[in-house]
Amino acid sequence: MSDYVSGRHFLQTPGPTNVPERVLRAMDRNAINHRGPEFAALGKSVICKLRQIFQTSSALIGIFPSSGTGAWEAAFVNTLKPGDTILTCRTGQFAHLWEQMAAKMGLEVIAIDTDWRHGVDAAAIGDALGADRDRRIKAVCVVHSETSTSCLSDVAAVRAAMNRVGHPAMLMVDAISSLACADFRHDEWGVDVTIAGSQKGLMVPPGLSFTAISDKALAVARVNTTTHRSYWDWEPLVAANQTGFFPYTPAINLLFALDAALDMLIEEGMANVCARHERYAEATRRAVRAWGLELQCADPKAYAPGVTAIRVPEGHSADKLRDVILTKFNMSLGNGLGRVNDIVFRIGHMGDLSPLQLTGTLTGVEMGMRIAGIPHKSGGVQAAMDYLAGNA
Repeated sequence: MSDYVSGRHFLQTPGPTNVPERVLRAMDRNAINHRGPEFAALGKSVICKLRQIFQTSSALIGIFPSSGTGAWEAAFVNTLKPGDTILTCRTGQFAHLWEQMAAKMGLEVIAIDTDWRHGVDAAAIGDALGADRDRRIKAVCVVHSETSTSCLSDVAAVRAAMNRVGHPAMLMVDAISSLACADFRHDEWGVDVTIAGSQKGLMVPPGLSFTAISDKALAVARVNTTTHRSYWDWEPLVAANQTGFFPYTPAINLLFALDAALDMLIEEGMANVCARHERYAEATRRAVRAWGLELQCADPKAYAPGVTAIRVPEGHSADKLRDVILTKFNMSLGNGLGRVNDIVFRIGHMGDLSPLQLTGTLTGVEMGMRIAGIPHKSGGVQAAMDYLAGNA
């Protein structure tokens, strides 16, 4: 029997995500003069709309033609210098990669280890900061939604822990797989640097990274004259926020796409966007429980709304299952990363997704497990449908 599968490809990775037709049509046009008035209006438009998504009234908004990794580097190179100390919590592969970058840039890293099944330990962060009487720690780096494990961290609790001990460190948050999926409050939570990317909840193809920068972080960057930077320099963004222009050639067509995607999110209302993601995540988790499988995230208070990581039974291969599902049903799922490689598979349910797409995804997983010989119970799809029908 041929493995050819007709119909559309199901892209159910936790990024890149499906791009809505409205966004595709917005970017399907010729470029414009990036020094002209039409582009200035576009630049100011997306900066204004991004403030609503980050929930900030005053933060400096940066847009870089890069992956989220570029915004990570920009955060470090603007505010820190070799020999400075940061505090991190190893919640998963992306927290680990951010830590690795810090080490490569000559920063000293104090890392709080975890089992990769929970969010950030805010109390442990508070304890570490309280013990730092010499104030060596300059920044606390937290991944809000750890894409590799589907654990969501409590950023507000981290800020509260920092405030309790009166530590002046900056709070830097990776919101790459949480922005426009989960509630995120840059101002209210006292975040100094928030980092995001275009290819997840924002429903835009990969290629743009974003950063929301507090007055405190910008002031630190302005006195940090020991670190050389050019492309990643925040200072030109001050003018860009006022004029809409970029200090270099911008990714014009991706900005067309972003403008349309932001309109879609604002029209739906961010509270509704977050509720939709929570609903799809709960439907997915109910399917997993009905199958008799185990969630990678072991803390119900830390379930991420945009992605669910699922452990296969011991002795079985998550990668083999993913390969079967891709070959037989033309659906891509996320792989396990780092220490959970081949142990978990990940279902992305973020961005442009409908209840029918989600139940179709879960159907592909259930059929794939049957073909791949993964021990499970039937009825996961039905459990998800029952929940969705009752919470439409």
